Amino acid sequence: MYQRKLEKDIRCPLEYGLEIFGGKWKSRVICVLAAKDTLRYSELRKEMSNITDAVLAATLKDLIANDIVQRRSYDEIPPRVEYRLTEKGASVVPILQSICHWSGAYHKEEGELTLAQCQKCDYH
Repeated sequence: MYQRKLEKDIRCPLEYGLEIFGGKWKSRVICVLAAKDTLRYSELRKEMSNITDAVLAATLKDLIANDIVQRRSYDEIPPRVEYRLTEKGASVVPILQSICHWSGAYHKEEGELTLAQCQKCDYH
């Protein structure tokens, strides 16, 4: 398992926010869960497209550890696990929508490269 060589040195609230929801996949997971409410792992993976199982699992683990996503497992056969945003996770959605709105004014991505969830979003 990867071990950081240096301790995290977060000195600014913005750095904390970017650590929590920054990066390529975290904001995408948050947006998909915001739009779909509750999803099973396979449904989430299908919505994400182009993400490996290892990356999705690691991303979910980080989001769960930071209380952005809630994982709920049911004692059933076959096992069922669902993911949804926590209250803290839902509170970041308007911020991500604002970033998306701002980005849409300066970056236009059309065609096949646009993510499915972005095509449905009113904020780009």
